[in-house]
Amino acid sequence: MAYEGSCHCGAVTYTVEGDIPDTAMSCNCSHCRRKGFLLTFVPIDQFRLTGGADRLTSYMFNKHNIDHQFCDTCGCQSFSVGTGPDGSKMAAVNLRCVPAADLDALTIQKVDGASF
Repeated sequence: MAYEGSCHCGAVTYTVEGDIPDTAMSCNCSHCRRKGFLLTFVPIDQFRLTGGADRLTSYMFNKHNIDHQFCDTCGCQSFSVGTGPDGSKMAAVNLRCVPAADLDALTIQKVDGASF
């Protein structure tokens, strides 16, 4: 199975190989808190950008481990790419940008990113 996501205007699209998770991470760092992300992390080889590569703008902060990419038209950040704690490449998918995700059914794992 696979699921799809996009930015608000639809210019940036992607597909993730695998099932939509039943758990999401809610981080309280200054960035995630302000944007209201509900995140899931997948190995980069399960993530495929299918449209809008030329529409992406990057934002990096703190330790510069995560490349926060957002649409230059609508400003929506539907995913990020980065390096996990073990050094593996990963994608952080914002489940709020996955239309098929049932957000009310997710188990939310709270992460104290403000303390990192």
